[in-house]
Amino acid sequence: MHAGMVLRRLLKIDANTSAPVETLHGDPRIALVSQFFEGTGATYDRMVQWATLGIDRLWKRRMVRAIPADARRILDLACGTGISTLAIARARPDAEIVGVELREEYLQFAREKLEDEPRPNISLVLSRAEDYTSAVPFDCISSSYLAKYAELPRLIAANRAMLRPGGVLLMHDFTLPPNPLLRVIWRAYFKIMQHTVARALPSWREIYFGLPRLIEATQWITELPQVLRAQGFEDIRVEYLTLYGSALVTARTPDSRPTARPVTPARPADSR
Repeated sequence: MHAGMVLRRLLKIDANTSAPVETLHGDPRIALVSQFFEGTGATYDRMVQWATLGIDRLWKRRMVRAIPADARRILDLACGTGISTLAIARARPDAEIVGVELREEYLQFAREKLEDEPRPNISLVLSRAEDYTSAVPFDCISSSYLAKYAELPRLIAANRAMLRPGGVLLMHDFTLPPNPLLRVIWRAYFKIMQHTVARALPSWREIYFGLPRLIEATQWITELPQVLRAQGFEDIRVEYLTLYGSALVTARTPDSRPTARPVTPARPADSR
């Protein structure tokens, strides 16, 4: 499905309306994030752990392990309430970490966490991921749950410009399981959440009804490697986690190696 049609449906725009999505909602991707996450900051941490049965914590650990041991400057995009940023800082107290988040509501909760657990190596920035720039290069750029919302060509071009030679890019997000049986289970899970959590916590209704539609309609997992190749990234790898419930894509900017390697889909891995 065309990306514009996906956004039009999720933003509840009449299919007969011919006006571009941008003229009705400004940037449609930002509008969708606002529609999904407005008023959810206070419950986000508990929800993400409960809704993933604690697996999100394992996914974050996997991403942190993928950060190069010599990385001294790390950018965490779409850092939200700081879950991933703090996980990186705890594992890498010697590194400088910059967390970037679009929503002030979420960033405020991240700031409150840093008041309770001071981490002088963390700085937080309010910005859209695609718009953030830095004159000082990063050794590693990470993100979790950003890819499906992002304008990938623009985002990857910006990331490429900020990474040092040999720098590593890590992008983790939800995926639609390719196996028919797993897909049935996946859809049943969201049905259960729609009829339980979405009713008990109305602020999460948009997420549980809109997110599965977005995951099914978008093709970030196939688009991203293509965009990475176009931007000259090497060592592009796709690692599926926890019964294909999510994936971690890793890539590296060129250093002394003369040629890029093709995309290498990894075998399914658990999240440990």
